[in-house]
Amino acid sequence: MQSEQQSNNNNQLVVQNSGSLSFSSHLSKEDEEMSRSALSTFRAKEEEIERKKMEVREKVQLQLGRVEEETKRLATIREELEALADPMRKEVALVRKRIDSVNKELKPLGHACQKKEKEYKDALESFNEKNREKVQLITKLMELVSESERLRMKKLEELSKNVDSMQ
Repeated sequence: MQSEQQSNNNNQLVVQNSGSLSFSSHLSKEDEEMSRSALSTFRAKEEEIERKKMEVREKVQLQLGRVEEETKRLATIREELEALADPMRKEVALVRKRIDSVNKELKPLGHACQKKEKEYKDALESFNEKNREKVQLITKLMELVSESERLRMKKLEELSKNVDSMQ
């Protein structure tokens, strides 16, 4: 019975400070394995997301390059049309202006995307760091409680021997 109670005490930690703070945690190897598995899955997903982000960024850069090339090409076409005094030159000029406008809108969006990615990476790193710190603290707490229980049991055994020797 005493061994079973000690086992239960080892599995369940309760810390109280002047009756105002209470923390209870039940960690088992299965829970730790699930945590590791979840963290591994999370990291794999993050790597997949990062890879896809890089692919999207490359596609955006390619599109930006194409837009700039098209802008130059349209400018050349516009000059040729103006030289011919073509009645379509006004429409070409409008399309050219629209392309320039869209190109100007794309640049800040690209910068905003890069800024948000950096913020995300920083937040993820902070999260992971705090999570590691939490695991270390839980491990330390379990060690301290286990040592405390061991010392208390030793002291109880000594007291029991003293009581037995008095009889």
